[in-house]
Amino acid sequence: MGFFDRLSRLVRANANAVVGAMEDPAKILDQSVADMQADLVKLRQAVATAIASQKRIQNQAEQAEAQANTWYERAELALKKGEEDLAREALGRRKTCQDTATALNTQLQSQAGQVEQLKQSLVKLESKIAEAKTKKDMLKARAQAAQAQEQLQSAVGNLGTNSSMAAFERMEEKVQSLEARSQAAAELAGADLESQFAALEGAPEVDDELAALKGKLAGTAPAAALPETGGAVQPVKVEEVDAELEELKRSIDKL
Repeated sequence: MGFFDRLSRLVRANANAVVGAMEDPAKILDQSVADMQADLVKLRQAVATAIASQKRIQNQAEQAEAQANTWYERAELALKKGEEDLAREALGRRKTCQDTATALNTQLQSQAGQVEQLKQSLVKLESKIAEAKTKKDMLKARAQAAQAQEQLQSAVGNLGTNSSMAAFERMEEKVQSLEARSQAAAELAGADLESQFAALEGAPEVDDELAALKGKLAGTAPAAALPETGGAVQPVKVEEVDAELEELKRSIDKL
């Protein structure tokens, strides 16, 4: 394949693609029906012209036949009057008119066939135009519905890439992040406050109990700190106190 052939095919292909992309179905349908209407007008004119020509040929054939009859009558008259040469001339004219009438009748038959074909073509074209008009509105409605659906799908498909939508989604995520951080800070502040109050509320009890234990070990514990026994105080073993003190320390460390 030559270079120019390939180039020509490429140019034609691109041109067809451009034209196809520019075609509006509604406008093309309207133009197609308008073109068919124009063809119908031309075909009607052609049929009218053919019919007029047919009638003209028919009139000429009838005139030639009438002239042939007239010359035959004249030949008879000349022969009756003894004018044989004149009668011969009249018969010659009659023969010419007969030949003309025969040729015109042959042409008339041909013209009649053409007129019939044109009439049939006219009927078919009128039927096609009526059908096209019926389908045109339906096809235009379908084309408009398809275009609307295509635009809707395109709009939905572009939502993810639309800058405005993307910015809106980013701001939504940012607000959610700020809310989460604020909630976390509030929870941390509340937990810290609770722990401070718990330390304040628990400190005196621990201090009092530690002071009581120290007094108990030293044998100088306040009377209020020791339970009333109603009798003599039992001696305390150091090992038991040390073990209990260690257990208390572990309990306090866990707080």
